[in-house]
Amino acid sequence: MNGPELLRIVDAIHRDKSIDKEIVFEGIEQAILSAARKHYGEEETIEVHVDRIGGHPTVKTNGQDVDADALGELLGRISAQTAKQVMIQKIREAERDALFDEYVEQRNQIVTGTVSKLEGGSSIVNLGKVEGLLPRGEQIPGEMFRVGDRVRAIVLEVRKSGSRVKIILSRIHVEFVRRLFELEIPEVSERIIEVRSLAREAGYRSKVAVSCIDNNIDAVGACVGVRGARIKNITGELGDEKIDIVRWNDSLQVLVPNALQPAEVEDVILCPMLGRVIVLVRDDQLSLAIGKRGQNVRLASKLVGWDIEVMTREELDEQLERAVQAFSETPGVTSDLAESLVAQGFLSFDDLSVIEPDQLAEMGGLTEEQCDEIVAHAEQESERLEREERQRRAQEKSQGSSGGNERNRTPVQEKSPVEKVEPTPVENVEPVAEAEAGGAVSEDAAPAEEPSPGGDGA
Repeated sequence: MNGPELLRIVDAIHRDKSIDKEIVFEGIEQAILSAARKHYGEEETIEVHVDRIGGHPTVKTNGQDVDADALGELLGRISAQTAKQVMIQKIREAERDALFDEYVEQRNQIVTGTVSKLEGGSSIVNLGKVEGLLPRGEQIPGEMFRVGDRVRAIVLEVRKSGSRVKIILSRIHVEFVRRLFELEIPEVSERIIEVRSLAREAGYRSKVAVSCIDNNIDAVGACVGVRGARIKNITGELGDEKIDIVRWNDSLQVLVPNALQPAEVEDVILCPMLGRVIVLVRDDQLSLAIGKRGQNVRLASKLVGWDIEVMTREELDEQLERAVQAFSETPGVTSDLAESLVAQGFLSFDDLSVIEPDQLAEMGGLTEEQCDEIVAHAEQESERLEREERQRRAQEKSQGSSGGNERNRTPVQEKSPVEKVEPTPVENVEPVAEAEAGGAVSEDAAPAEEPSPGGDGA
């Protein structure tokens, strides 16, 4: 094998396999070295180098160059099978590394492929150069694929598995919705409209908060499109999953009511120390704000990044009264401290059990030992109340009772605000666009007859 011929081989592998030439040269050197060790013995110190310019190989044994005739004889004796195995291994490793690097860069990006095989509910998707795995748990509930179906999903995970690259795909990840918005809505891909926050329960409902750098463009209307055309494409890809599009606002007092629509909110009370927002609504709006099985308030909480608890004003007043009384009976807590705790949003022993001792000491002028005793007492009371609640539910269940409150509230009951904020008038709440099943847009969405400003994608 002369230099020019070797260079042609390197160039062909580089072009056909998209493998760096240096990796191919290293593979050839490894093959020559393997053959030389078999010829000269393992105890010899052997060095192999292939000239990257001329392609001519040189071999040294114990620091001495092997002459041309001996080198030609050596190369002639190279086991074709050995050289082939070394080269194949190097090429496979290089292909794996190249694919790994390529798809790592595409993580959380949409890829399109064809279902080539079904395995126990999971789908093997042919992506061209490599196959991806779409596990059953990463598919939208209720959807079924057949061999030959085209599939869009995001690259969730990329990892090396031996000589192969394993690519895990997902259609339930929240980023899948973001990428679909970028594909279907030009203003989003051009960053004129920004998707500020997303919350999703795949197959059922998503909430998307958007904002726009151009005040002349209605961000919500542009995302919905003329007669809901744009949002229909997205909901169709998601199996008719409902999508609420709300206008983002940096103020929680505005954003929270937006996120909870279509329910009407009377008041918003922030609890910074607990990372919670208390939302007050009328009785007739309570179930609407909470949603079926708590879905609406749960997604709103994810969207704004704060825990949201929905209640009526009467319920809040009752909790305030109970909390002051319970805290006042706690050893070491004065009536003034109890009222201060309630004013800061601590309305249950569960809340009090997680308070920072230094915060408690600052509020009540207490020592470290007194704070520890109060927190320990709160933990005990919280555990006791939790046990009693479990026993009550078990008893109701055994008696055939439905058990629990039909108005399934947010996970944490009997908790409350830190600071009182002026009510947000309902008429000032921004509208929400909801894509119902089948791609229909609710009455709260942008007008269907005429496009909203910027809604035509111009």
